Amino acid sequence: MDENTRYQVLRNDEEQYSLWPVDVEVPAGWQTVGKEGTEEECSAYVDEVWTDMRPRSLRERMENAGA
Repeated sequence: MDENTRYQVLRNDEEQYSLWPVDVEVPAGWQTVGKEGTEEECSAYVDEVWTDMRPRSLRERMENAGA
């Protein structure tokens, strides 16, 4: 990762996050979340919003098992 590269934050259907260069096509299965900036800015954003690292499907199964 280059310090001059601008990044965007992506999220997939499992609510997992990734940083991706803004000038590279977003891969299938991922969507932009509207956050762009430096690697540091985007990483800080991901740290704020991605508080549960488990995939969405696992969280749902665990919640249903406890119900």
